[in-house]
Amino acid sequence: MERSVPEAPKNPKKATITEEYKKNLEFIEEVTSKVEEVQCRVLAEILSQNAHVEYLQRHNLNGRTDRETFKRVVPIITYEDILPEINRIAYGDKSPILCSQPISEFLASSGTSGGESKLIPTTEGEVGRRLELFQKLLMSVMSQVAPDFGKGKGMYFMFICSEQKTPGGLPARFVSTSNYKSPYFNYSRLHHPHFNHTSPTATILCSDSYQSMYSQMLCGLRQNQQVLRVGSLFAIGIIRAIRFLEKHWSLLCNDIRTGTLNTQITDPSQGIITRLWPNTKYVDAIVTGTMSQYVPTLDFYSNSLPLVSTRYAASECTSGINLNPFCKPTEVSYTLIPTMCYFEFLPYHGNSGVIDSISMPKSLNEKEGQQLVNLADVKIGQAYELVVTTYSGLYRYKVGDVLRVAGYKNNAPQFNFLCRENVILCVDDELSNEVELQNAVKNAVDNLMPFDAHVTEYTSYVDITTIPGHYVLFWELSVKGSTPIPPSIFEDCCLTIEESLNVLYRQGRASDKSIGPLEIRVVQSGTFEKLMDYRISLGASMNQYKTPLCVKYAPLVELLNSGVVSSYFSPMCPKWFPGYKKWDNTN
Repeated sequence: MERSVPEAPKNPKKATITEEYKKNLEFIEEVTSKVEEVQCRVLAEILSQNAHVEYLQRHNLNGRTDRETFKRVVPIITYEDILPEINRIAYGDKSPILCSQPISEFLASSGTSGGESKLIPTTEGEVGRRLELFQKLLMSVMSQVAPDFGKGKGMYFMFICSEQKTPGGLPARFVSTSNYKSPYFNYSRLHHPHFNHTSPTATILCSDSYQSMYSQMLCGLRQNQQVLRVGSLFAIGIIRAIRFLEKHWSLLCNDIRTGTLNTQITDPSQGIITRLWPNTKYVDAIVTGTMSQYVPTLDFYSNSLPLVSTRYAASECTSGINLNPFCKPTEVSYTLIPTMCYFEFLPYHGNSGVIDSISMPKSLNEKEGQQLVNLADVKIGQAYELVVTTYSGLYRYKVGDVLRVAGYKNNAPQFNFLCRENVILCVDDELSNEVELQNAVKNAVDNLMPFDAHVTEYTSYVDITTIPGHYVLFWELSVKGSTPIPPSIFEDCCLTIEESLNVLYRQGRASDKSIGPLEIRVVQSGTFEKLMDYRISLGASMNQYKTPLCVKYAPLVELLNSGVVSSYFSPMCPKWFPGYKKWDNTN
């Protein structure tokens, strides 16, 4: 069978980096030119390798590997559809339930509607595909465009999160933690110049977020002349690091014998990155989707250095590379590498430019399932929800990402990332969706019942002007009772909302301190009517108008703030426990 990935050099010392880059770039040219052929081969490989697993047997695939049969008998699913299988694996069932290869770990994804992380099964082969092949392709692309690529050092802020073992003994952790703890990460640091970072591995693997940040910042400052690139996984990670520097500069200076940063760090003038790390060529971080809100702040801190958003990845599959990494953040598009998994696309139709929920049953019927679009057949300008079939046991799985086709690399489509399905709030990487918010508000308003009061209208937004950023809810009330509502009740409402949000939000509040206390701003009667009038004046339909669950447009936020009569914050952090709350085992 024709191989679907380029072979690694048998002896890395004999193959030069330039030769390896050239080989990888030729691979990208080949697979993007033969998208349909490669995708059919990938699907056949996945189905052949997993022909006898329980899940595919149950759906009567009967060993067939052709796309037509696959589309006809295998349904489109969500996480909840395979949760029973996930639980069986987590509790130690080692039979081939979803995948013929042993499940090596679970990758924690964004929270479910129940508030807990999704646990995505993965294998050693998938880890290698994600870290080795994909990283090599990405570095090869960067070698073409980045100044002094592979020279000097990179100051990358990298952190691990708490992890836990399932009752069956499998690690359950976030993708970044899995990456940094993998043998490939350490191997790359030793053998590839691009992984020459200022942060020692020990500082990255420190589980205490304060000590890790302090140590990484100290190392970066000590080697400031060698730093040619600054980065983090997400844009918010760099902003958190700079704000940490603003807060703790005196302590850091005391630890650097020749430090002269006192007056510079307390001065909030522009371009602190280029002042402290003067040789920096670019900032490397994901700035698409919810991270786009941080672009102006990054421009401010970096003196408008290029912002390089290199990859598109999810817990389910690492799949896309930005082949034009020095483009503007608003123009970023990702080319899906057709060997990473089998891709399908559910046509998506937004409403008036607003991302609404996709009304669809958990699994599509046969006719609807066959209407999904193949990678080679998507249309420029059309938006789609991503559906993947992976080597590690996900079959026609809805990832929840909405993508829009921006163009082509050879025959491979390139996609803009629009959003996560239904996600409306995000400070760090917690991704709170509209269902969570609605349920959280519903739980909170019970505190108002003794005062014969209820919330008539509400909306939300993320305030990133504070350090750290925090959620804000605007409430308009109807109060029929005669007893005034004490501030403590509104504070209880704030905490109830926080307790109802997903585990990543609660971790950001209680452990990482990357999210500030939630705030409720009570507005005067009629404020939301003014909001409606304003939106209609901008062209919204009066017949179809509904109050947005989240506002981002500055004039709308200003209008709501003009009606605020009182403001309340959560009085404490919400409850949060390390790991996946479902498991009692912490060993």
